[in-house]
Amino acid sequence: MTREEKSQVIDELTGKLTDNNIIYLADISGLNASDTSNLRRACFKANVNLAVVKNTLLAKAMEKSEKDFGELSTTLKGNTSIMISETGNAPAKVIKEFRKGSDKPILKGAYVEEAIYIGDDQLDALVNIKSKEELIGDIITILQSPAKNVISALQSGGNTLSGILKTLSEK
Repeated sequence: MTREEKSQVIDELTGKLTDNNIIYLADISGLNASDTSNLRRACFKANVNLAVVKNTLLAKAMEKSEKDFGELSTTLKGNTSIMISETGNAPAKVIKEFRKGSDKPILKGAYVEEAIYIGDDQLDALVNIKSKEELIGDIITILQSPAKNVISALQSGGNTLSGILKTLSEK
C-alpha cells in the first residue's frame, strides 16, 4: 500500500469516526469464510456497518479525529474489525446472537455516545443500553401515568360531582 493510499484510508476512517457516535471494535479472526459471511449478513440486517481495518491506520485516524477515544486505542492489537451503527446496542446484540453458534467475535471495546467500554466483559452492559427512542418512550409513559390515574379516578366516580369528591377523598 502506497503512502497516498494509506493517507486516503486514514482520511476515510477519520470521517467515519467523526460522523458516528456508536463505534465497536471486535476480533473476528478465526472465523471461516462461511461464518464471516453469516456475520456480515447479520450486521447488514441490523443496520451495522462491519469492516476489517488495519490497527495502525485506525490508531492514526483516532488521533486525527476530534473525539476522545481514551483507552480504546490500547485494544488495537491483533485482528480488528470496526462495527458502526446508529443504535447503541445493535452491534452488541449482533455479537451476542452470533456467539450462540461460535465463540467469536470477541468485543475489544466500544465508543457509545462519548462513553468508552473496554473488554469483552462489557458486552452484557452494552446489550442493555437503550436507544434514544426507547428512552423517550419510557419518559412519555412515566409522564402519562399520573394523568391516566386522575382520569380513571374521575371516571370511576360515575361522572357526578358527589362521586368525584368521594373518589378523591378516598385517595
